[in-house]
This record gives sequence, C-alpha cells and structure tokens, in this order.
Amino acid sequence: MSDSSIRENGAPCYSPGLAGIPVAESAISYVDGQRGHLEYRGIDIEVLAERSTFEETAFLLLYGHLPKADELDRFTAELRHHRRIKYSIRDMIKCFPESAHPMDALQACVAALGMFYPMEKALDVQNLDQEELHLSCVRLIAKMPTLVAAHARMRRGDDPIPPRDDLSHAANFLYMLDGEEPDPLLERIMDVALIVHAEHTLNASTFSAMVTGSTLADPYTVISSAVGTLSGPLHGGANEEVLEMLDEIGSVEAAEDYLNRKLANKEKIPGLGHRVYKAKDPRATLLQKLYGDLTRKYGEDPTYAIASRIEELSRGVLGPKGVCPNVDFYSGIVYRKMGIETDLFTPIFAIARVAGWLAHWLEMLPHNRIYRPVQIYVGLHDQPYVPMEER
Repeated sequence: MSDSSIRENGAPCYSPGLAGIPVAESAISYVDGQRGHLEYRGIDIEVLAERSTFEETAFLLLYGHLPKADELDRFTAELRHHRRIKYSIRDMIKCFPESAHPMDALQACVAALGMFYPMEKALDVQNLDQEELHLSCVRLIAKMPTLVAAHARMRRGDDPIPPRDDLSHAANFLYMLDGEEPDPLLERIMDVALIVHAEHTLNASTFSAMVTGSTLADPYTVISSAVGTLSGPLHGGANEEVLEMLDEIGSVEAAEDYLNRKLANKEKIPGLGHRVYKAKDPRATLLQKLYGDLTRKYGEDPTYAIASRIEELSRGVLGPKGVCPNVDFYSGIVYRKMGIETDLFTPIFAIARVAGWLAHWLEMLPHNRIYRPVQIYVGLHDQPYVPMEER
C-alpha cells in the first residue's frame, strides 16, 4: 500500500475504485503510460503484432514463454479441435430474445459451458491438475468465437456456420460470421486486432476474473464474470461511442466546432484519454496502420478523416494534459470497414481478452488467497428500532 493511501493515524484511506492501490503482483504484461509502451511477458506489443499470431500470443500469455514449433503446433491443433459447441448451447441461443445484446448472450453461454464441462474435482491449490487447467483454457479460447458468431447469425434467423479446422483462429471467426473464407488481408488484420486486445494488466474485467477466481470458482464462472464486467459502458463499448461521435460530426469541416463545443462544456470525448496512458496508446497506433492497409485495398472511409482531424485538433489542447487517443479511437473504424456489425465490437474484445483473463487466473492459483478488502464505515451507530406503528 502506498504512503498516500495511509492516514496519519495508520488507518487506510478510501481510494475510489481502488485507484493506485496495488492488489496483485504479475509477470504477464507491463504498461508504461508515460511512454505509451506495452509489453506481453516482456515482449513489445509492436513486435508481437508484426511477427506473431494470436495463437502464439495466447500461449505466451498463458505459459510465460514463446512456444517451440511442436508446442505451437500442438496448441493450435487443440484449439481447432475444441471449436465446436454442444447442440444444447445452440438451442439455448435460439431462446434468447432477438434484441439481446451479444455481450449478454456471450456471458450466458460461457456460464452454461461450465455445466457441460464440469471439472472432475474441486480446485486444490496444493495439488493443481495442470492438464485439466490447460484443457479448460483451450476450451474457452476455442469456443468463444463460435459462441459469438453463432449468436450473431441466429438472432437474424440464420443457421450458425460450423467452424473449420483448416483455418486460423482469426480466419475461422470471420468465416463463421458470413460463410466466406476471408481475404488474407482481413485475416491478418483480425489476427493483429486480437493480439493487441489480448491482455492489458489489471483492468476492471481482469480484476473481476481474479476476484471470482480467488473463491476457487470454476474457470467458466471466472470468465463469465469477466465478460459481464467488460459489458459495462465504462469498460467495453467505447469504440461504439467513437463511431456514434464520428457519425454525429458528419464531416471533416464540422470537427473543429464539435471539439470546441465539447471542450467548452467540459464533456468527455469518446476514444480520447486513458486511466493509464498519458501518451498515445500504442495499440491505437497499430490499428491506424491496419486501417491504412485496409484503405489501400478497399478504399477510404470518410469517418477516418474525421477521426484524424479530431486527433490533430485535440493534440495541442489535450495532449499536454495526457489525453490522447486510446485503442478504442480507431478499432471501431477498422471493424466497420471490415463489415462487422457495431454491437460485435466488444464481443471481439472478449474473444481476444479471454487469453489474458485466463493467464491471470493461472498465475494466481498456486498462491491463491480469496480477495476480502475492507470498507470504511460512514454510517450511524446505536440507532433504536422504531416499531411499525410509530414510523
């Protein structure tokens, strides 16, 4: 606990949202918010985006090292083998209302998976079954894209498209959305998008997973709780707000008036600013590059020009205050250019982040201790009970 979190009398101070309060040690990822730098297991995210794949990155996050060729082949084969979902899960999805948000559907489906794949024995931190832990991780990473794609189609009355074992994680997800094998460029862009969203230290959803996991709940319950946390508008979904903003602005010429109005009213600008980064989010820079690749093949999108103008105008006013574009500022533009429905943006976030959630779960188990923070009571004492007739 930092000095600033201790009162003079030795009692803990209240820190809303646990801001600045260390609650765990981890070797999984590192953020330098001042420099705008992100590492997974010590490897620069830009290097992973350029040279790795989501499958390899997921292995790195889970097990702490880059896999050898045979390890990666085995891990990839396992992921492909476990992509399918039970018909009962598909039947359950049919019963969801058409208006159900994909994140709500995903949370329900992930929780239901635990009933179909119960752990053979309760988690014993003194004698962990590594094979069973590994299989749980493989199932969750493999099945999340299938669940998202199945719901995306079934809510429109279309049959779900079965996964293909000959496609990569990224390509298979895109294939399950529309039945067409994706262009290699779209496959690569989705793969990089999954890599950059796979992990980001102790954010709200990761902390939710750890709190649930600390009770020794099963991994499906752990991930379901994380999905639920990610569904909140203060965590996931910001890229949807960015697109709404850009559509509202409508043109590059209107960007300056919009920004000035927001600043004058002291209103938040979607996609700008981050709790950790005080420089431009490196993931935003990577997604900008991906968008450039997209436009060279598929043409420009006017919303990108508006976003670039907002970033340019805000740089001089907000940049010195550490308010810069975050990952959500450009991710929605990329996804929409790829033809992906807006309300699937956050589920794609979850498809990627499940690797990070599980990595933190595995890391905490060997030395697990249930989370039990304290509160500072500010209520009354010694209050009388008033009978009903006297109230």
